Amino acid sequence: MNYHILTLFPEMVLNGLNTSIIGRAAEKGLLSIEAIDIREYSTDKHRHVDDYPYGGGAGMVMQPMPICEAYDALCEKIKKKPRVIYMTPQGRVFNQKIAEELAKEEDLVFLCGHYEGIDERALELVATDYLSIGDYVLTGGELPAMVMIDCISRLIPGVLNNDTSAEFESFHDNLLEYPQYTRPEEYRGLRVPEILLSGHHKNIDVWRREQSIKRTLERRPDLLTGASLSAKEAEYLKRLEIEIEKQE
Repeated sequence: MNYHILTLFPEMVLNGLNTSIIGRAAEKGLLSIEAIDIREYSTDKHRHVDDYPYGGGAGMVMQPMPICEAYDALCEKIKKKPRVIYMTPQGRVFNQKIAEELAKEEDLVFLCGHYEGIDERALELVATDYLSIGDYVLTGGELPAMVMIDCISRLIPGVLNNDTSAEFESFHDNLLEYPQYTRPEEYRGLRVPEILLSGHHKNIDVWRREQSIKRTLERRPDLLTGASLSAKEAEYLKRLEIEIEKQE
C-alpha cells in the first residue's frame, strides 16, 4: 500500500503516522507514506494557495491550480491515476467495510482541505471519493486522513504482529469485540471469568461470541441489523432482547 497525502501540513501527518505500528510497518516496507506539500505547487512568490470566495462570504478557499498540479505531478510519477479521497463532513461516514474495500488498493491519495474548503473545480477534476469520520467540522483534513490510514493499514498483511487481530477485533461480522482479560486473575475483587481459565477453546469461542452479541446489543444495537449470526446465536440474541424488555 502506498499512501500519498496532499496537504498544507506535511510534518503533521508524517510525525503522526511514522510512529508505533504504522511507523514500524513503513520501516519494514509493508507500506509507504508520502506527504505532498500543496504549497510547493503555488506560483505565488509567497506560496499562497488560497483566496477570497467569489460571491462573498467568510474565510478563504483553497485554489484549484496548486491542488491539480500536485495531483498531476503525482500521477506522472507513479504512472497512473489513483483513487483520491477528499475528507469532508459531506461524504459517506467511514467505517470498517469501507476500510476493507480501500485496503485492496495499491495506491491511495488523501486530499486534505483547509480554511473554508476547496474550490469545487479541483474536486470535480481530482476527487473520486468523499469520506467523513463523523458529523462534525475540524480545522482540516489531516486528522481524518490519519484516522483512515491507521484503520486501513491494520488490514494489510504483516502490519499487525498477529494477523488474526485485524479479523476478529471490533466490528467483525458487525459485532463489537468481546471483553479481554490478562493477569492477574483477580484485581480489586474482580475475577477473570472462569471460562477463560478452563483451557476449553471451543467453549471459550462460544462464550466470546455471545459476549460480542451481548455487548453489541447494549452499546451499538444499530449494528445488529447487518450482523452475521448462526441460528443458535440468533436465539441467544432473542433471549437477551426478551430479558431487556422484562427489565424495562
